[in-house]
Amino acid sequence: MCGIVGIVGKQQAENVLLQGLERLEYRGYDSAGIFVADRTSSHLVKAQGRIQNLADKLTPEVTGTIGIGHTRWATHGKPSEVNAHPHTSASGRLVLVHNGVIENFDDLHQTYLANDVLKGQTDTEIVVHLIETLMIQEQLSTKEAFKKALSLIQGSYAFALVDVKDPTVIYVAKNKSPLLIGIGDGFNVVCSDAMAMIDQTHEFLEIADGEMVIVTNDSVAIYDAAGRSVQRESYQAQLDLSDIEKGTYPYYMLKEIDEQPAVMRRLVQEYRQADGGIRIDPALVSELAASDRVYIVACGTSSHAGWAAKRFFEELTQIPVEIHLSSEFGYNLPLISKKPFFIYLSQSGETADSRQVLVKTNELGYPALTITNVAGSTLSREADHTLLLYAGPEIAVASTKAYTAQIAVMALLATAVGRTKGLAKATNFPVFQELGIVASAMESIISEKSHFSDLTAEYLTATRNAFYIGRGNDYYVSMEAALKLKEISYIQAEGFAAGELKHGTIALIEEGTPVIGIITDEVTGSHTRGNLKEVESRGAKTLVIASEALAKVGDQILLPQVHPYLTSLLAVLPTQLLAYYATLQRGYDVDKPRNLAKSVTVE
Repeated sequence: MCGIVGIVGKQQAENVLLQGLERLEYRGYDSAGIFVADRTSSHLVKAQGRIQNLADKLTPEVTGTIGIGHTRWATHGKPSEVNAHPHTSASGRLVLVHNGVIENFDDLHQTYLANDVLKGQTDTEIVVHLIETLMIQEQLSTKEAFKKALSLIQGSYAFALVDVKDPTVIYVAKNKSPLLIGIGDGFNVVCSDAMAMIDQTHEFLEIADGEMVIVTNDSVAIYDAAGRSVQRESYQAQLDLSDIEKGTYPYYMLKEIDEQPAVMRRLVQEYRQADGGIRIDPALVSELAASDRVYIVACGTSSHAGWAAKRFFEELTQIPVEIHLSSEFGYNLPLISKKPFFIYLSQSGETADSRQVLVKTNELGYPALTITNVAGSTLSREADHTLLLYAGPEIAVASTKAYTAQIAVMALLATAVGRTKGLAKATNFPVFQELGIVASAMESIISEKSHFSDLTAEYLTATRNAFYIGRGNDYYVSMEAALKLKEISYIQAEGFAAGELKHGTIALIEEGTPVIGIITDEVTGSHTRGNLKEVESRGAKTLVIASEALAKVGDQILLPQVHPYLTSLLAVLPTQLLAYYATLQRGYDVDKPRNLAKSVTVE
């Protein structure tokens, strides 16, 4: 996942691009670059590592009225300055940035570019060389060559292309990768995410797959794959610039952890009707209530949120629920029930793997709901229904508030469906009251930051690996907890079903290995404690996160009591704070990956 920005028609384009890349750095952080030009000069600057490394290389001479920029997450070619975007054609006339993966890059290279000398190892460089080759061999204009290249390319892409000889136009195209056009006053912008350019404009245009767009300072022309002009209305992005600033916080992650109680209260406010009912489209509720199986499709943290919601969703709706990784589901379609309903969980609403599945289920005619943080995102636009998380922009690399917001929205949806079906458990579940209790409990946990800092120093700062264990929903929280710990602190961490440790994994336990047990279920709590004793006998250093009603003397982290359906919302908070402090105490930048904070080259 990489980030693209572009602008045409504004003085000092380099400053706009740099600010946009900083907001998109969560999308890619092994290298970055910008190209800027005007009618008299052009400049290409690239750097390995974080955006600051790029900023440090910009001199006063690097300025222009048009430009494109890119922050990279390596797919083809190792992280390096030569592989960083933008890439140039053989003569240097064309400059290109690209998100996605070109599947037939090798065939294109062999067929069209056998004699070209490439500087790096990326599929993007092949594309920009291809466009120039078509211009020369077939006497095509930049627009015509770009259009023909698009017809030859197979795979996913979001492209922004500039011709140095005409520094008034950005050529844009997309397929399966997110890209937006922002409409300004005397200028226009290009971006992977509206958040990147929200300080420039709130008005954006969608681009559909297969379309090509010609962007100048005062016009945006959209063409379909056949070359026909396309008319489309713009929309207003519902983002507030103040929401994406850190304010007094040292890191976005800490800010977003602290925002979770407010998110719970905002969800209550947005979804509660004046009569106390749940404000969800009755058509959505009825369609879901009539289904015979719910398929939750997601990636990473969103997938873990789906698992955390599975049990209460089934109990409240009496509809079986399956959780699927979108990256697997897209290539291995399981046997689908007769009346399925698909729910897509995605913080950004732009998850490419999930969109691949959504396109397929749309073709099959299955109803779909997207639960996302971003109104107007691709998954939102292309699904039948949308429910918003109202969590505000999530800037940190590690997702925190989106996870808890997704679980909370799933609880609201399940309750609404169950009540429509007349089910007692849903009718008797005071979901708004319980979410209010969760918000207060979250504040109680967050207020004890010094305690979590001390525990982190004792258990996690010096370790090379760690385990989270639990049963039922505590196991699902363990998976998310382990992901957070390894994602930003670089401790090899795994989340396990506590009863499965003895089936081989316990062999990894050695003297001093941290094993963190999560206990919020009275039925399984004693069993998890038994598993903790097993690892202690092998030298593990155990830490217990337990609900107050199930706590025992010596438990290090106690959770205020909340409804059993919602324990995951609370149990995950300590694990987020432990990951946060482990990262700081190990000397890493919480909002940036280790290889950038420590300047370690990733091969």
